[in-house]
Amino acid sequence: MGPVNAPVAAAIDIDHLQVSYGSQQVLHGVSLTVQPGEFIAILGSSGCGKTTLLRTIAGFQKASGGAIRLFGRDVVAMPPEKRGMAMMFQSYALWPHMTVLGNVGYGLRLRGVGKDEIRARVAGVLKMLNLSGLEDRKVTNLSGGQRQRVALGRALAIEPDILLLDEPLSNLDAKVRIQLRSEIKALQNRLGFTAIHVTHDREEAMTMADRIVVMDAGRIAQMGTPKEVFDRPNSPFVASFMGAENTIHLDVRSNSAGVEVQAGPGPSIRWDGEVPVGPVTAYFRDDVASLDAPDARRDGSIVLPGTITQRTYPGGHYRYVVAIGDRHFTVTDDDYHELDRPVGLRLPLASLHLFPSESKGENHA
Repeated sequence: MGPVNAPVAAAIDIDHLQVSYGSQQVLHGVSLTVQPGEFIAILGSSGCGKTTLLRTIAGFQKASGGAIRLFGRDVVAMPPEKRGMAMMFQSYALWPHMTVLGNVGYGLRLRGVGKDEIRARVAGVLKMLNLSGLEDRKVTNLSGGQRQRVALGRALAIEPDILLLDEPLSNLDAKVRIQLRSEIKALQNRLGFTAIHVTHDREEAMTMADRIVVMDAGRIAQMGTPKEVFDRPNSPFVASFMGAENTIHLDVRSNSAGVEVQAGPGPSIRWDGEVPVGPVTAYFRDDVASLDAPDARRDGSIVLPGTITQRTYPGGHYRYVVAIGDRHFTVTDDDYHELDRPVGLRLPLASLHLFPSESKGENHA
C-alpha cells in the first residue's frame, strides 16, 4: 500500500513536444499538463497545430522530440492501440456496413469481449445516449446527430480514461451541435474521463472546457479558464481571436494621479488602472461599446464622436454601424436612432485590452 498522500499522476503530461513534417516544424516545444477528469479545449485557427497535437497524443503522428506521459507512463514511442484512449473524429468514421450494435461494440470485440457482454454494455451506452432500440439499425439510416452519438458511444464503450475529440460537432447543424455539446459535457461529468477537445469554435470551447488552450503557429499562445482567457487575453493575437477584433489607437501618459489616456483630438481621460505607458492599441468587442452624446464626458470612459451610417433590427435590440473618420464600429442599443445622426461611441477603459503599439504603420482596418 502506497503513502496516503501520494500525488496523483497527471492524466496527460506533454513535455516540450516537437513534431515535424519533413523539414517543416509544426509543433515548437509544446508543454501541457491535464489533470484526471479535466476537460481541455484546444482552440485555434486552421494550420495552428491543434489537430497535429491531438494526433500526436493519440499516436497517429510521430513526435520528433519531447515526451508524452499518460498517468506517469511515457507513451511517445507506443502505437495508438496501446495508449488506452479513445478518439472521436469530425467525419464520424463509422463502418457503413455495420449496425449500431456492430459499430458501438467494435472496440470491445477487438478486445475479446464475449457477445453477450458486448450486447449488455452497448445497451447501457445507448441508453445514456438516448439511442435505445436502435441496436440493429444500419448507421446509414441515421441522422447526423444520431451518427455522432453512435461515434461517441463507440468511444465510451471501451471505458477509456482519456477521450480525444477532433472537431466532432462541426458537421452538425446549429441546434444539434448545441444539444450534443451539453450531452458530451454531462457524460464527462458523470463518467469522469479526461477529455481534450480540438475546435476552432470559440463558443464551443467556452461552454464545454474547464481550461482553454489557445494555439498559434505551433505554440501555446495562452491557457487558462474560459473567463481568464476571455477577460484577460495576454496578447493582441489572443484578444482578437477571442472576439476583441475592433481596435483604436490611444496615447497613455503618466501623471501624479495615475495616467492620462488620450484618444484623438478630444480631452484626455484620467485613469488609475494599470496600463502600458506610451502609444497603445486598444482591442475591444462590439458589446463593450455603447451610444452616447457626441460631446459626453464620462468618468472612466472614452467617448469618440461619430455618425450612425447603418441600422438593423436583429431582434431584441437595434444594431448600428457608427463611422468615426474612415473606421466603422458596430454597436447595439435598445433605442431607435435616425441614420446620419451624430453620436458618441462610448468605450469604458476597464473593458479595453491595451497593448503597446507595435509600430506607427500597423494596420487595424
